[in-house]
Amino acid sequence: MKKIGILYHPVVEAAHTKAAELRNFLVSQGISTWLCSAWEEEEARSRLVGTDLIISVGGDGTILRATHVALPETTPITGVNLGRLGFMTEINADEALEILPSLLAGKGWIDERAMLEVEVSFTDPKLPSTFHALNDVVVARGAVARLVQIEASVNSQPLASYKADGLIAATATGSTAYSLAAGGPIFYPQSSDFLLVPITPHLSPAYTIVLPATAVVQLRLTAVYPATLSIDGHISQPLPDGATVTVKHSPNTTRFLRIHPETDFYRSLEQKLKGKQ
Repeated sequence: MKKIGILYHPVVEAAHTKAAELRNFLVSQGISTWLCSAWEEEEARSRLVGTDLIISVGGDGTILRATHVALPETTPITGVNLGRLGFMTEINADEALEILPSLLAGKGWIDERAMLEVEVSFTDPKLPSTFHALNDVVVARGAVARLVQIEASVNSQPLASYKADGLIAATATGSTAYSLAAGGPIFYPQSSDFLLVPITPHLSPAYTIVLPATAVVQLRLTAVYPATLSIDGHISQPLPDGATVTVKHSPNTTRFLRIHPETDFYRSLEQKLKGKQ
């Protein structure tokens, strides 16, 4: 590797410290290294050309931001965990300098994850209308605590009318996040299927639906009060009455550079769900 970028959580002091430590190590190995807050997406993207690896220093939220920085490139990401769960991170902070040389020597493997593409109609023309999500897409009520009504269809065929706090469309990667809290199942991480999970439905379907990668889901919002579209928990956009959100398999993927065996997901699952490292 000739060039590596380090993205860190800007308000966690330990992330600053660890990022600087990793940069110093990489520079000592003769590797060109750049450093940037994961929250400064445009600045980080401007440095991406020629980058062989992105190291994310923080938790899963930092990795989600790193994912958006990397799009639409295929630059792999390795996460150094300073958070609590770390479902997507690969290395604990205290072992980073010990493991990093093995990754640099080419001993890792690529874990490719499916993403969702989201298109929104009836939005403010000044706002973006197409997004990509690694974890989830959430159509939900806004600041007013009132249920929203969502007419859902799959491949242009009516599916159900939901009266609920909202709906989650989640990837396999996102199946351990908000979707899980709403009662959805856990998917094998490399699955290309995705989930449709209602959030506290009222007198409407309460079950989770598993959809194949070929499915195209349309969610039409009918709500007196403003609703919200959330992408991976950090992109938020208001949705007016009549807005339609189309969710489908994205042509983009996220690539993680891993060092631990693929089966480590199962070994560590229960510990992570209990909030243990």
